[in-house]
Amino acid sequence: MNPALAIASILAAVAAAVHIFMGGHAVATPLLDSAMEARPKLILYAVWHMASVALCLSAAALFVGGLRRHAEPSRYLVRFISLLWCCFGATFLAVIAIQPDGGWLFKLPQWTLLLPVGLLGFWGSTGSTRGLRRGATIPTNAQ
Repeated sequence: MNPALAIASILAAVAAAVHIFMGGHAVATPLLDSAMEARPKLILYAVWHMASVALCLSAAALFVGGLRRHAEPSRYLVRFISLLWCCFGATFLAVIAIQPDGGWLFKLPQWTLLLPVGLLGFWGSTGSTRGLRRGATIPTNAQ
């Protein structure tokens, strides 16, 4: 198993669970209870569930991509998913950056899981983690 992709898939699964359970309570329920017009409310609610599906499926794909026998065939899928997660994280940082009042960096903490998953996915897709097996040594001096 590719260690970077194993960690990325675990973090992605955690992010999916947080999104579904904690976010559902903190965001989706208040959205549905709001006085917003029905059509945009239901569209946003559908998008909420689309995000849930994307998070869950990408966690599974990162896991499968981390298996040695699937490493090469899934390399570009892993890179695509990693790009998505980095873009999702960057979107949150952009929204935070354009707020007129400060203090949003940890009020919208989603980026703290989104970016690591994406970056670990990119790292894992390069195959550079092959030497990070248990018992492997890292050379300290290349002479």
